[in-house]
Amino acid sequence: MKDLSTLVVTLTVSVALLGCGPNQKEKQLQEFITTHVEKVKPMNKETNLAYWDAATSGKAEDYEKVSELTLKIRQVYSDPDGFAFLKELKESGQAKKPILARQLDMLHNAYLGNQIDPELLKEIVDLGTEIEKNFSTFRSTIEGEKVTDNEIKEILKDRTDSAKRKQAWLASKQVGPVVGDDIIRLVKLRNRAAQKLGFDNFHTLSLATAEQDVKELDRIFDELCELTNEPFAALKADLDRILAAKYGVTENELMPWHYHDPFFQETPMVYDLDLDGYYEDKDVKELATVFFAGIGLPVESILDESDLYEREGKNPHAFCTDIDREGDVRILCNLKNNEAWMETILHELGHAVYDKYQDPGVPYLLREPAHIFATEAIAMFFGRLSRSAAWMQQMLELSDEQREEIEKVSGKYAQLKQLIFARWAMVMYNFEKQLYANPEQDLNALWWRTVEKYQFVKKPADRDEPDWAAKIHFAIAPCYYHNYLLGELLASQLHNHLVHEVLKLESDADVSYVNQRKLGDFMTRKVFQAGAVYEWNDMIERATGEPLRPKYFVTQFVE
Repeated sequence: MKDLSTLVVTLTVSVALLGCGPNQKEKQLQEFITTHVEKVKPMNKETNLAYWDAATSGKAEDYEKVSELTLKIRQVYSDPDGFAFLKELKESGQAKKPILARQLDMLHNAYLGNQIDPELLKEIVDLGTEIEKNFSTFRSTIEGEKVTDNEIKEILKDRTDSAKRKQAWLASKQVGPVVGDDIIRLVKLRNRAAQKLGFDNFHTLSLATAEQDVKELDRIFDELCELTNEPFAALKADLDRILAAKYGVTENELMPWHYHDPFFQETPMVYDLDLDGYYEDKDVKELATVFFAGIGLPVESILDESDLYEREGKNPHAFCTDIDREGDVRILCNLKNNEAWMETILHELGHAVYDKYQDPGVPYLLREPAHIFATEAIAMFFGRLSRSAAWMQQMLELSDEQREEIEKVSGKYAQLKQLIFARWAMVMYNFEKQLYANPEQDLNALWWRTVEKYQFVKKPADRDEPDWAAKIHFAIAPCYYHNYLLGELLASQLHNHLVHEVLKLESDADVSYVNQRKLGDFMTRKVFQAGAVYEWNDMIERATGEPLRPKYFVTQFVE
């Protein structure tokens, strides 16, 4: 098998001997793609398996293996001759066949983001892996006793003692000083690499290679900020009134630890109904299995290969991974029988069915979601069901009276959840943009200014710690978080289209999607099997009849 540098030399000679006609260019591109896939396909699988082993074991040697394999893959994409060939071909516009042109776009973006000095690339990969290992293996302590993330969340969710809540919140931030300096160093390394490629910083480079534009994202986020300012302020004022009464403090005395998760990104369950009670004697794994089977997207083969329950050393979060783009799809969770983990397993299986039900006839390079936020949209679409009264009634076999009880507050919860998350995503997007613009600034102060602006949460007095660094995404998923909010927008747009155009209903009042095979069929045909054949907005327009619009999210959760 030829390596890529040899192939580029061969192609250059071929151009000189055979001419530069579009058909010849396309043949050269196809040969490049074939050789590239033969090289990276087994490398991707080996790396994905190694990452799975590391996440499930927490062993340092497993993370070291991930670092080594990740570096080897990035070295393929850092080849300057390969990039020069792709760049020349892209700029010439001679790849006319849509399927080839699309693969060229994907390859060009992948190579562009990796045109980094080999020593710098290795430093970036090694440091990123080290930070992730520290996140995975770190355990917070309260009064000298180790606590898990789930235990911290349970305290913040259930305990009314403000002092105990403060201890738990502070414990959730203990990882910040452990990794904060390394994250700043990683940001600077990433910026150095981006600047050598002609970009202002890594944030700008990341958006460009993800086929996104900072001005367009700023417009969307600014529009949503304006549309949600007053509704969020009103809902939060009501929430603060309830929380203050519950914890025996005044509303002015409410602090970050009085909310129900460490970052106020999730919805406090305060409106006289705790949905956990409906799930505590159920098996959330079994519920998810039954639901997905009912819509024609069975997930047993996914769950059989997954790692679902908490244990020492295992990654405490949740994710989905497509091992080989040929059907080996897995999720990692730390399940408990409560509403939050019901949402999480539905969410992760949303990612999983997107990967599982791709069209195997689509070229390997395009056998992935249309965009990272498109897979988030599907995950969010399904995750939302855990609080749907209609879904809960059918899946949990609830009475009409129980459904009515849920409905009294489920609409308010849905609105509050989406507004809380939208405002949190604004924190992440704006902080990260400024983090990469100037990592030398006072990031601790910047974090709290941003939190106060978008979430209306007070900074604790004299607090000067890297609380921002306790969010793992800054290290392992840089310049990604805004895609969660774009995913919410798309999830609402897909929901609107399904209700009105696929199911032909006047409203979504009674929509549960339980046993609706039209849902699975639509998602498979219009979203999953399209893979990345189309640019993301093109895929959205083909699926829903129009490009991405914020209005459906606003209609569903704000108006």
